[in-house]
Amino acid sequence: MPSLNRIRWLWDILNRSQLFIYNRFWGMDIHPSALVSLKAKLDRTHPAGVHIGAESMITLGVTILAHDMSRTLRTHTRIGARCFVGANAIIMPGVSVGDGSIVAAGAVVTKDVPPASIVAGNPAKVIRAGITVREFGILSPRPQIDSNLLPK
Repeated sequence: MPSLNRIRWLWDILNRSQLFIYNRFWGMDIHPSALVSLKAKLDRTHPAGVHIGAESMITLGVTILAHDMSRTLRTHTRIGARCFVGANAIIMPGVSVGDGSIVAAGAVVTKDVPPASIVAGNPAKVIRAGITVREFGILSPRPQIDSNLLPK
């Protein structure tokens, strides 16, 4: 069976085209190195309030809101650099996700997420802090400590 990597170029073109449309026509602030799923739902009622940082990944079914019609609220929702937002997560209006954070699949983020942390649940709560991530929010393994170097 042939590998899907043979058509990776097509996915890259679609992603760049989508980011161009979001930034130029809708007025969103999405860094060119960010990856946004074609099935993600970004707020088009107040598109100027959507901000996504460098090397962040927004996966399928994610909803990012920047308005709340029941409170007539239009605000800014920010996703930091090197973040990962899991499938079907909801980021509520006015929330900031700190740099290097991971939002678990299905989480409903109602409050700001501190940098370098993992949040999960409804409402989302910090389940781990002090993490290290690489590009697109890929969790970096903790360095192994050689027990021979520890003081005795």
